[in-house]
Amino acid sequence: MGGSPVGDGTLSLDGFNASATALVKRWKEIEVDESLPDWTWKPCSNLGVPSEVDGYLALEGVYRDCGGSQIEENDNSDGADVVECDTWVQSSSGNIHVYDFHVVYSHSYKVPVLYFQGHHSDGQLLTLDEIKQDLPSDSLKVLSESKWTFITREEHPQLSRPWFTLHPCATSDWMKLLLEENKVACEEQSLRYLPAWLSVVGQAVGLKIPLELHCRP
Repeated sequence: MGGSPVGDGTLSLDGFNASATALVKRWKEIEVDESLPDWTWKPCSNLGVPSEVDGYLALEGVYRDCGGSQIEENDNSDGADVVECDTWVQSSSGNIHVYDFHVVYSHSYKVPVLYFQGHHSDGQLLTLDEIKQDLPSDSLKVLSESKWTFITREEHPQLSRPWFTLHPCATSDWMKLLLEENKVACEEQSLRYLPAWLSVVGQAVGLKIPLELHCRP
């Protein structure tokens, strides 16, 4: 399973794994919004044995208030501020939504696919209408105007539970254009594929993706 060129906008499984490793490493090196946790690699298991090849990227525990903004952590050591912050969290916990994002390789389309779900503070899953209410206006604009960003609900290929997903049918087309426009060298395209892809799909789901992630280290 050698890494194939991504000139046609697709990505091999080996290329996906290499790009995922590079993304996890790069994420730890750059300045990231404090409200975002780290991306991690989750290997799939076969009969309880972790796979050395199959797995997916995960960004879990992204907190948002119902206004659509990500909640930033407060590192202020002032005791009064801490008490005030704790009181606010307790009084507004019902207005906080928690999101998980997974990036899974599609063997059918040969591209990454974003799966995501959100839930209330009590664990109840969010509906699509509730999710859209959380999104900032620019994300809603992307979803309404872009022909490739339509949300469906499908079974998560690794968890076997229904998750929302951005359909990948046109991913290879716009990724081909994106890589060409950014003049990414052929030998770097596989490694830089996921950061470039995420810089686009993140806009549709309200994820703040640092520009540095897509830039050359």
